Amino acid sequence: MKVFRGFHHPDLAPACALTIGNFDGVHRGHQAMLALLRSEAAHRGVPSCVMTFEPHPRDYFAKALNKPELAPARIATLRDKLQELERCGVDQVVVVPFDAELASQSPEDFIQRVLIQGLGVRYVLVGDDFRFGAKRAGDYAMLDATGQRLGFDVARMNSYEVHGLRVSSSAVRDALGQGRLQDVQALLGRPYSISGHVVHGRKLGRELAATTEGAGDGFRTLNLRFSHWKPAASGIFVVQVHGLANQPIRGVANLGIRPSLDPNDVNGGRVLLETHAFDWPAHLGAEGGYGKIIRVDLLHKLHDELKYDGLDALTKGIAKDCDDAQAWFASRHGETSRQTTRDRI
Repeated sequence: MKVFRGFHHPDLAPACALTIGNFDGVHRGHQAMLALLRSEAAHRGVPSCVMTFEPHPRDYFAKALNKPELAPARIATLRDKLQELERCGVDQVVVVPFDAELASQSPEDFIQRVLIQGLGVRYVLVGDDFRFGAKRAGDYAMLDATGQRLGFDVARMNSYEVHGLRVSSSAVRDALGQGRLQDVQALLGRPYSISGHVVHGRKLGRELAATTEGAGDGFRTLNLRFSHWKPAASGIFVVQVHGLANQPIRGVANLGIRPSLDPNDVNGGRVLLETHAFDWPAHLGAEGGYGKIIRVDLLHKLHDELKYDGLDALTKGIAKDCDDAQAWFASRHGETSRQTTRDRI
Protein backbone atom coordinates (compact mmCIF):
# COMPACT_ATOMS: atom_id res chain seq x y z
CA MET A 1 0.00 0.00 0.00
CA LYS A 2 1.27 3.45 -0.94
CA VAL A 3 0.75 6.37 1.42
CA PHE A 4 0.78 9.98 0.20
CA ARG A 5 0.73 13.20 2.19
CA GLY A 6 -1.64 15.34 0.18
CA PHE A 7 -2.79 14.79 -3.39
CA HIS A 8 -0.05 16.78 -5.19
CA HIS A 9 2.38 13.92 -5.74
CA PRO A 10 3.91 12.66 -9.02
CA ASP A 11 3.58 8.99 -8.00
CA LEU A 12 -0.14 9.25 -7.28
CA ALA A 13 -2.22 7.17 -9.71
CA PRO A 14 -3.94 9.34 -12.35
CA ALA A 15 -7.33 7.71 -11.65
CA CYS A 16 -8.86 5.81 -8.76
CA ALA A 17 -11.91 4.44 -6.99
CA LEU A 18 -12.19 6.50 -3.83
CA THR A 19 -13.76 6.52 -0.41
CA ILE A 20 -13.48 9.42 2.01
CA GLY A 21 -13.56 9.46 5.80
CA ASN A 22 -11.69 9.49 9.09
CA PHE A 23 -11.78 5.69 9.38
CA ASP A 24 -10.98 5.87 13.10
CA GLY A 25 -10.59 2.28 14.29
CA VAL A 26 -11.24 0.72 10.85
CA HIS A 27 -14.19 -1.17 12.35
CA ARG A 28 -16.34 -3.83 10.67
CA GLY A 29 -18.47 -1.22 8.92
CA HIS A 30 -15.33 0.33 7.44
CA GLN A 31 -14.08 -3.12 6.47
CA ALA A 32 -17.29 -3.87 4.56
CA MET A 33 -17.03 -0.52 2.77
CA LEU A 34 -13.39 -1.16 1.82
CA ALA A 35 -14.25 -4.62 0.46
CA LEU A 36 -16.89 -3.04 -1.80
CA LEU A 37 -14.43 -0.32 -2.83
CA ARG A 38 -11.82 -2.89 -3.86
CA SER A 39 -14.41 -4.74 -5.95
CA GLU A 40 -15.49 -1.57 -7.74
CA ALA A 41 -11.87 -0.54 -8.30
CA ALA A 42 -11.02 -3.92 -9.86
CA HIS A 43 -14.10 -3.70 -12.09
CA ARG A 44 -12.84 -0.35 -13.44
CA GLY A 45 -9.18 -1.31 -13.62
CA VAL A 46 -8.05 1.47 -11.25
CA PRO A 47 -6.46 1.38 -7.78
CA SER A 48 -8.58 1.57 -4.64
CA CYS A 49 -7.91 4.75 -2.67
CA VAL A 50 -8.80 6.03 0.78
CA MET A 51 -8.67 9.74 1.53
CA THR A 52 -8.44 10.48 5.23
CA PHE A 53 -7.56 13.52 7.31
CA GLU A 54 -4.87 14.39 9.85
CA PRO A 55 -5.56 16.11 12.10
CA HIS A 56 -9.13 14.93 12.56
CA PRO A 57 -11.46 17.77 11.42
CA ARG A 58 -12.91 18.03 14.93
CA ASP A 59 -9.37 18.35 16.33
CA TYR A 60 -8.80 21.26 13.98
CA PHE A 61 -11.99 23.08 14.98
CA ALA A 62 -11.37 22.43 18.70
CA LYS A 63 -7.97 24.11 18.39
CA ALA A 64 -9.25 26.94 16.18
CA LEU A 65 -12.04 27.72 18.67
CA ASN A 66 -9.75 27.21 21.68
CA LYS A 67 -12.16 24.58 23.00
CA PRO A 68 -10.09 21.43 23.57
CA GLU A 69 -13.13 19.66 25.01
CA LEU A 70 -14.56 19.51 21.46
CA ALA A 71 -11.71 17.27 20.28
CA PRO A 72 -12.91 13.67 20.01
CA ALA A 73 -11.28 10.79 21.82
CA ARG A 74 -9.37 8.76 19.25
CA ILE A 75 -9.59 5.02 18.80
CA ALA A 76 -6.37 4.64 16.85
CA THR A 77 -3.18 6.49 16.10
CA LEU A 78 -2.47 7.33 12.46
CA ARG A 79 0.10 4.53 12.42
CA ASP A 80 -2.43 1.91 13.51
CA LYS A 81 -5.09 3.23 11.14
CA LEU A 82 -2.73 2.92 8.18
CA GLN A 83 -1.76 -0.61 9.22
CA GLU A 84 -5.42 -1.68 9.32
CA LEU A 85 -6.15 -0.06 5.96
CA GLU A 86 -3.25 -2.03 4.49
CA ARG A 87 -4.61 -5.24 6.01
CA CYS A 88 -7.90 -4.51 4.24
CA GLY A 89 -6.09 -4.53 0.90
CA VAL A 90 -6.28 -0.83 0.02
CA ASP A 91 -3.91 0.16 -2.79
CA GLN A 92 -3.22 3.75 -1.75
CA VAL A 93 -4.06 6.20 1.03
CA VAL A 94 -4.01 9.96 0.71
CA VAL A 95 -3.59 11.70 4.06
CA VAL A 96 -4.86 15.24 3.67
CA PRO A 97 -3.93 17.89 6.26
CA PHE A 98 -7.16 19.40 7.54
CA ASP A 99 -6.41 23.11 7.74
CA ALA A 100 -8.07 26.50 7.32
CA GLU A 101 -7.93 26.29 3.52
CA LEU A 102 -9.67 22.94 3.40
CA ALA A 103 -12.18 23.93 6.09
CA SER A 104 -13.27 26.97 4.04
CA GLN A 105 -13.40 25.18 0.68
CA SER A 106 -16.85 25.07 -0.92
CA PRO A 107 -18.32 21.67 -1.85
CA GLU A 108 -18.04 22.59 -5.55
CA ASP A 109 -14.35 23.48 -5.21
CA PHE A 110 -13.68 20.30 -3.23
CA ILE A 111 -15.16 18.18 -6.02
CA GLN A 112 -13.33 20.02 -8.78
CA ARG A 113 -9.93 20.62 -7.17
CA VAL A 114 -9.56 17.54 -4.97
CA LEU A 115 -11.66 14.75 -6.44
CA ILE A 116 -11.30 15.48 -10.16
CA GLN A 117 -8.05 17.41 -10.62
CA GLY A 118 -6.20 15.94 -7.64
CA LEU A 119 -7.32 12.30 -7.66
CA GLY A 120 -9.02 11.65 -11.01
CA VAL A 121 -11.94 9.82 -9.45
CA ARG A 122 -13.87 7.30 -11.52
CA TYR A 123 -15.97 6.08 -8.59
CA VAL A 124 -16.69 7.54 -5.14
CA LEU A 125 -18.13 5.50 -2.26
CA VAL A 126 -19.39 7.32 0.84
CA GLY A 127 -21.25 6.48 4.03
CA ASP A 128 -24.92 7.22 4.65
CA ASP A 129 -24.14 10.31 6.77
CA PHE A 130 -21.44 11.78 4.50
CA ARG A 131 -21.10 15.59 4.42
CA PHE A 132 -18.32 17.69 2.93
CA GLY A 133 -17.21 21.22 2.15
CA ALA A 134 -17.38 24.41 4.20
CA LYS A 135 -20.07 24.27 6.89
CA ARG A 136 -20.77 20.66 5.77
CA ALA A 137 -22.89 22.08 2.96
CA GLY A 138 -22.23 19.21 0.54
CA ASP A 139 -24.10 15.90 0.82
CA TYR A 140 -24.60 12.64 -1.06
CA ALA A 141 -27.33 14.03 -3.35
CA MET A 142 -25.12 16.89 -4.47
CA LEU A 143 -22.13 14.60 -5.04
CA ASP A 144 -24.25 12.12 -6.99
CA ALA A 145 -25.73 14.83 -9.23
CA THR A 146 -22.28 16.27 -9.91
CA GLY A 147 -20.92 12.82 -10.70
CA GLN A 148 -23.63 12.22 -13.29
CA ARG A 149 -22.81 15.55 -14.90
CA LEU A 150 -19.01 15.16 -14.87
CA GLY A 151 -18.71 11.45 -15.55
CA PHE A 152 -17.84 9.64 -12.32
CA ASP A 153 -19.99 7.13 -10.43
CA VAL A 154 -21.16 7.76 -6.87
CA ALA A 155 -22.51 5.17 -4.43
CA ARG A 156 -23.65 5.27 -0.84
CA MET A 157 -23.31 2.44 1.67
CA ASN A 158 -25.88 2.08 4.40
CA SER A 159 -25.05 1.40 8.03
CA TYR A 160 -23.46 -1.90 8.98
CA GLU A 161 -25.07 -3.76 11.87
CA VAL A 162 -23.91 -6.49 14.26
CA HIS A 163 -26.57 -8.16 16.41
CA GLY A 164 -28.96 -5.35 15.51
CA LEU A 165 -26.54 -2.62 16.61
CA ARG A 166 -25.13 -0.02 14.19
CA VAL A 167 -21.37 -0.31 13.95
CA SER A 168 -19.74 3.11 14.15
CA SER A 169 -16.63 4.78 15.50
CA SER A 170 -18.82 6.41 18.15
CA ALA A 171 -20.01 2.99 19.33
CA VAL A 172 -16.40 1.79 19.54
CA ARG A 173 -15.39 4.90 21.51
CA ASP A 174 -18.28 4.43 23.94
CA ALA A 175 -17.37 0.77 24.52
CA LEU A 176 -13.70 1.65 25.05
CA GLY A 177 -14.59 4.43 27.46
CA GLN A 178 -16.69 2.01 29.49
CA GLY A 179 -14.07 -0.74 29.40
CA ARG A 180 -16.26 -3.17 27.43
CA LEU A 181 -13.43 -4.84 25.54
CA GLN A 182 -15.51 -7.81 24.38
CA ASP A 183 -17.96 -5.42 22.72
CA VAL A 184 -15.03 -3.53 21.19
CA GLN A 185 -13.71 -6.77 19.70
CA ALA A 186 -17.14 -7.55 18.24
CA LEU A 187 -17.31 -4.09 16.64
CA LEU A 188 -13.76 -4.21 15.28
CA GLY A 189 -13.67 -7.89 14.33
CA ARG A 190 -10.33 -8.19 16.15
CA PRO A 191 -8.83 -7.39 19.57
CA TYR A 192 -8.28 -3.70 20.24
CA SER A 193 -4.56 -3.03 19.85
CA ILE A 194 -2.00 -0.23 19.92
CA SER A 195 1.42 -0.39 18.26
CA GLY A 196 4.60 1.64 18.20
CA HIS A 197 8.33 1.83 18.90
CA VAL A 198 9.48 0.97 22.41
CA VAL A 199 11.09 4.05 23.96
CA HIS A 200 13.09 4.74 27.11
CA GLY A 201 11.02 5.74 30.11
CA ARG A 202 11.84 6.88 33.60
CA LYS A 203 13.26 3.47 34.57
CA LEU A 204 10.77 3.40 37.42
CA GLY A 205 10.60 -0.38 37.32
CA ARG A 206 14.19 -0.49 38.58
CA GLU A 207 13.33 1.85 41.44
CA LEU A 208 10.45 -0.40 42.37
CA ALA A 209 12.75 -3.41 42.30
CA ALA A 210 15.16 -1.62 44.65
CA THR A 211 12.36 -0.94 47.14
CA THR A 212 10.82 -4.41 46.99
CA GLU A 213 12.49 -7.39 48.63
CA GLY A 214 12.72 -10.32 46.24
CA ALA A 215 11.51 -8.33 43.26
CA GLY A 216 14.47 -9.38 41.11
CA ASP A 217 14.35 -7.34 37.93
CA GLY A 218 11.30 -5.52 39.24
CA PHE A 219 8.51 -4.51 36.91
CA ARG A 220 10.41 -4.20 33.65
CA THR A 221 8.22 -2.30 31.19
CA LEU A 222 7.79 -1.62 27.49
CA ASN A 223 6.88 2.02 26.91
CA LEU A 224 5.01 3.44 23.93
CA ARG A 225 4.73 7.22 24.14
CA PHE A 226 2.25 9.39 22.21
CA SER A 227 2.79 13.13 21.91
CA HIS A 228 -0.50 14.13 20.29
CA TRP A 229 -3.21 11.62 21.11
CA LYS A 230 -6.39 11.61 23.17
CA PRO A 231 -7.13 7.89 23.55
CA ALA A 232 -10.69 6.60 23.83
CA ALA A 233 -9.47 4.04 26.38
CA SER A 234 -7.54 4.51 29.60
CA GLY A 235 -6.78 2.49 32.69
CA ILE A 236 -5.15 -0.81 33.62
CA PHE A 237 -5.54 -3.69 31.17
CA VAL A 238 -4.74 -7.36 30.73
CA VAL A 239 -2.72 -7.52 27.51
CA GLN A 240 -0.80 -9.63 25.04
CA VAL A 241 2.37 -8.28 23.40
CA HIS A 242 3.35 -9.18 19.84
CA GLY A 243 6.74 -8.53 18.24
CA LEU A 244 9.20 -9.69 20.89
CA ALA A 245 9.03 -13.47 20.46
CA ASN A 246 7.46 -16.12 18.24
CA GLN A 247 4.43 -16.25 20.51
CA PRO A 248 2.49 -13.39 22.11
CA ILE A 249 3.63 -12.55 25.63
CA ARG A 250 1.11 -12.02 28.40
CA GLY A 251 1.21 -8.96 30.59
CA VAL A 252 -0.53 -6.05 32.23
CA ALA A 253 -0.48 -2.45 30.99
CA ASN A 254 -1.26 1.09 32.06
CA LEU A 255 -2.69 3.35 29.35
CA GLY A 256 -2.88 6.99 30.38
CA ILE A 257 -0.88 9.71 32.08
CA ARG A 258 0.10 7.81 35.27
CA PRO A 259 -1.36 10.13 37.94
CA SER A 260 0.90 8.73 40.68
CA LEU A 261 3.99 10.24 39.07
CA ASP A 262 5.37 13.75 38.84
CA PRO A 263 3.83 15.41 35.74
CA ASN A 264 7.23 17.02 35.10
CA ASP A 265 9.01 13.67 34.65
CA VAL A 266 10.39 12.40 31.33
CA ASN A 267 6.88 11.70 30.00
CA GLY A 268 5.81 15.30 30.51
CA GLY A 269 2.20 14.39 31.20
CA ARG A 270 1.87 12.79 27.76
CA VAL A 271 -0.10 9.62 27.16
CA LEU A 272 1.94 6.49 27.72
CA LEU A 273 1.17 2.81 27.20
CA GLU A 274 3.37 1.13 29.78
CA THR A 275 3.34 -2.67 29.58
CA HIS A 276 4.82 -5.12 32.05
CA ALA A 277 5.49 -8.44 30.29
CA PHE A 278 5.25 -11.46 32.58
CA ASP A 279 7.77 -13.64 30.71
CA TRP A 280 10.58 -11.44 29.43
CA PRO A 281 12.35 -13.13 26.44
CA ALA A 282 15.84 -14.06 27.60
CA HIS A 283 17.37 -13.36 24.16
CA LEU A 284 16.54 -9.66 24.51
CA GLY A 285 18.67 -9.11 27.58
CA ALA A 286 18.00 -6.16 29.85
CA GLU A 287 17.93 -3.50 27.12
CA GLY A 288 16.87 -5.48 24.04
CA GLY A 289 13.32 -4.18 23.85
CA TYR A 290 14.19 -0.58 23.04
CA GLY A 291 13.54 0.49 19.46
CA LYS A 292 11.50 -2.58 18.59
CA ILE A 293 8.05 -2.21 17.07
CA ILE A 294 5.48 -4.02 19.16
CA ARG A 295 1.71 -4.44 19.09
CA VAL A 296 -0.17 -4.59 22.36
CA ASP A 297 -3.63 -6.21 22.38
CA LEU A 298 -5.86 -4.90 25.17
CA LEU A 299 -7.97 -7.90 26.23
CA HIS A 300 -9.68 -6.97 29.51
CA LYS A 301 -9.90 -3.86 31.66
CA LEU A 302 -9.05 -4.29 35.33
CA HIS A 303 -9.78 -0.75 36.57
CA ASP A 304 -9.27 2.95 35.92
CA GLU A 305 -5.94 4.62 36.64
CA LEU A 306 -5.36 5.14 40.36
CA LYS A 307 -3.25 7.66 42.23
CA TYR A 308 -1.00 5.97 44.81
CA ASP A 309 0.67 7.69 47.75
CA GLY A 310 4.33 6.74 47.36
CA LEU A 311 6.35 4.00 45.70
CA ASP A 312 5.44 1.37 48.28
CA ALA A 313 1.72 1.75 47.60
CA LEU A 314 2.39 1.85 43.86
CA THR A 315 4.45 -1.35 44.08
CA LYS A 316 1.66 -3.15 45.92
CA GLY A 317 -0.89 -1.87 43.43
CA ILE A 318 1.11 -3.12 40.45
CA ALA A 319 1.64 -6.49 42.14
CA LYS A 320 -2.11 -6.85 42.65
CA ASP A 321 -2.75 -5.91 39.02
CA CYS A 322 -0.30 -8.61 37.93
CA ASP A 323 -2.05 -11.19 40.13
CA ASP A 324 -5.45 -10.18 38.80
CA ALA A 325 -4.23 -10.37 35.22
CA GLN A 326 -2.75 -13.83 35.78
CA ALA A 327 -6.04 -14.93 37.33
CA TRP A 328 -7.94 -13.62 34.28
CA PHE A 329 -5.69 -15.59 31.93
CA ALA A 330 -6.16 -18.69 34.10
CA SER A 331 -9.94 -18.31 33.98
CA ARG A 332 -9.86 -17.95 30.21
CA HIS A 333 -7.74 -21.09 29.94
CA GLY A 334 -10.35 -22.91 32.02
CA GLU A 335 -13.15 -21.73 29.75
CA THR A 336 -11.21 -22.87 26.68
CA SER A 337 -10.57 -26.28 28.21
CA ARG A 338 -14.24 -26.73 29.09
CA GLN A 339 -15.28 -25.70 25.60
CA THR A 340 -12.81 -28.19 24.07
CA THR A 341 -14.22 -30.96 26.25
CA ARG A 342 -17.78 -30.10 25.20
CA ASP A 343 -16.72 -30.12 21.54
CA ARG A 344 -15.26 -33.59 21.93
CA ILE A 345 -18.44 -34.85 23.58
